[in-house]
Amino acid sequence: MIAMVAVLAAKYFYLVSLAITGYAFLKLNREKRWRFVYFAGLGLPLVFILSRIASYFYFDPRPFVLHHFTPLIAHLPDNGFPSDHALLAFALMALVYLFDSKLGIILGLLGIVISWSRIYVGLHSPLDVSAGFGLSVLGFLTTYLIFKKTPLEKTLTGWRSKFSSK
Repeated sequence: MIAMVAVLAAKYFYLVSLAITGYAFLKLNREKRWRFVYFAGLGLPLVFILSRIASYFYFDPRPFVLHHFTPLIAHLPDNGFPSDHALLAFALMALVYLFDSKLGIILGLLGIVISWSRIYVGLHSPLDVSAGFGLSVLGFLTTYLIFKKTPLEKTLTGWRSKFSSK
């Protein structure tokens, strides 16, 4: 029973994270929706770029390769670092947390379940999912600081108002 739940979580729970993120977006008023789009538009690509850089410099064999067993989910024996599923789940957590802390916490808990399941089924090590968490938080902390410390948000708001008034 636990194995079946772990497989379902490992394969599909990221979709639940996407749905909760969509719900969080729809709950926002028009002005906050624009801020959400700005943060997502900068933060998500930044997190992805950070993960690609990290995977270029560090190779972590997947547990099923290292320990010679068949994982519960078939997968290529490529680099497991960082876990893309954990990266996405925690990036969505960080994004949503900036706008709705309760839903952000729920997404964080869901990210933990996804991470645990990816480890349980034999696809990732704790280091892989921890890196997904760390890179996501780093990416969105950087995004937050860029918006807070630079005139970027005012510039984007100005462009939006200029083009939406026509």
